[in-house]
Amino acid sequence: MATGYYELKKAKNGQYHFNLKASNGEIILSSEMYGSKASAENGIKSVQTNSSEEDRYELKHSSSNQPYFVLKATNHQVIGISEMYSSESAAKKGLQSVLKNGASTDVRDLTS
Repeated sequence: MATGYYELKKAKNGQYHFNLKASNGEIILSSEMYGSKASAENGIKSVQTNSSEEDRYELKHSSSNQPYFVLKATNHQVIGISEMYSSESAAKKGLQSVLKNGASTDVRDLTS
């Protein structure tokens, strides 16, 4: 069965971030920027741990009323943000994809 994967990247400003991608390569969750690679790797571990818990997700709406969701850790800190969706049903499908793919241990380090 095809599963999702993480891409760990280094931004031009020297900070690190990751994206969780579905098996089709589409980004389904993005992280904040981290000051160190180790912090970004810990962020991935947190998503792997928390993504299977439905109560850790919060459906929100942007200022332009586009639905999206966030994934929070047990300390209520946001550890991942989805893209903006065209409808709540599309956002809920994206959330289901993170539930399914978040536990992936496939981490592709693109920092070097």
